[in-house]
Amino acid sequence: MANRSPPDYYRILEVSENATTQQIRDAYKRAALKTHPDRVSANSPDRAARTRKFQLVNDAYYTLSDPTRRREYDYTRKADRGRRGGRGSYTDPFDDPAESVPPTNGNGNGNGGGQNAYSWAWNFFTGGNTNTQPQARAERQQAEDAQFGDVFEEMLREEGMAGDDATRRDTTFWSMLGTASGSVIGFIVGNMPGAVAGAVAGNRLGAVRDAKGKSVYAVFQDLPADDRTRLLAQLATRVFSHAVGI
Repeated sequence: MANRSPPDYYRILEVSENATTQQIRDAYKRAALKTHPDRVSANSPDRAARTRKFQLVNDAYYTLSDPTRRREYDYTRKADRGRRGGRGSYTDPFDDPAESVPPTNGNGNGNGGGQNAYSWAWNFFTGGNTNTQPQARAERQQAEDAQFGDVFEEMLREEGMAGDDATRRDTTFWSMLGTASGSVIGFIVGNMPGAVAGAVAGNRLGAVRDAKGKSVYAVFQDLPADDRTRLLAQLATRVFSHAVGI
């Protein structure tokens, strides 16, 4: 696997090879929402395939969002195409047999729990083997959560689904969660006592934190599966309404 062709991350994000950093970020937001496994139920037959697509989308953004990694990827991909006489390794960018669908642990949380899938990007750039090294899989999961969590909170603000006034409660986000499920308010009150305030944390745009310093995305991950599905559906409806054919 070490010498296998790199996936076509540009096609996975549906951007050109000359795309700007901002275009890549915007494309990642759309692709992540389209493929996120929490858009379907935990027992859906599509869950595992969506999980793998979501992981590939995250690998693509991990690679192309960083200028140094992107240059290394472009060079490696060009060299690989030269060895293949200009031919790609496969037609569908999501259909690489080496990037197999991972198993799931049945918990229905987050990205589905399946973390045994091969990752060209992680193996190439870090030297960690996600097939055989638990630490590599854990570090990759942390990077994936951080990536999506960052744009998740940004999208909430862009779509008016979370306030950004640090002097008041972030009522929009929490009332929306309450609408999604009557159990959410009890969850928040029971597990996160104290006032929930909106705040900009460091340089992360829209990082909303409660009195314990917990990010909105961390709260999202703790929600019941049905509530995560409803929230992502609401966010996707708003984001995709700005684009044709998504």
